[in-house]
Amino acid sequence: MKSVLIIGMGRFGHHLAQNMLELGNDIMIIDIEESRLEDLVPYVTNVKIGDCTNPEVLKSLGVANFDLIFVCIGTNFQSSLEITSLVKEMGGKHVISKATRDIQAKFLLRNGADEVIYPEKDIAEKCAERYSMDNVFDYIELDDDHAIYEIPPLPEWVGRSIRESNIGRNYGVTVLGVRSTDGEKRIMPSADYVVNNKEHLMVLAERERISRLLKTIEKAKGK
Repeated sequence: MKSVLIIGMGRFGHHLAQNMLELGNDIMIIDIEESRLEDLVPYVTNVKIGDCTNPEVLKSLGVANFDLIFVCIGTNFQSSLEITSLVKEMGGKHVISKATRDIQAKFLLRNGADEVIYPEKDIAEKCAERYSMDNVFDYIELDDDHAIYEIPPLPEWVGRSIRESNIGRNYGVTVLGVRSTDGEKRIMPSADYVVNNKEHLMVLAERERISRLLKTIEKAKGK
């Protein structure tokens, strides 16, 4: 469990707070508008109303005591920049600020942000990657060359174990998990796990190798 301060309760701030709570973290939220906080009051023990561009408001929060501080100001970049800088000056351990453009990210990093996140950009890139490829049901980018893909099994894998199909050697991918059509997951299945046609495989692969495998899957489906 981590102690987390979330500054700015727009749409992204709300989703972040809800997910952080579900994961058992200790959350404090603050926004200048009381109306943005009301629906979370029953669930969050520390709710504050205030303008965090005011140093006195930030001092009252004890920013140095939090493991993580998210600056989620989406509509006023000047305020986001000021708050990021102030939070770091006051001893913020790890400051993550939201940006919508690369130029904003550069200024935020120069003014105290330890990390910058692009929620809209990240979602757009993930959607573009997923929906540009047939037979990809989910996608998690790891770096420029590697990602985790959720794909259907090749017909030749069905009814055979991962070892028998020799998936890693023949196709250059690593099976990290299995997801059934009803959503049940099996993480790191053994080499003796027998693949069936009512599940998807989550595989780690280089982009070039997954591209070849997806073409093979598409050809097999067309037979």
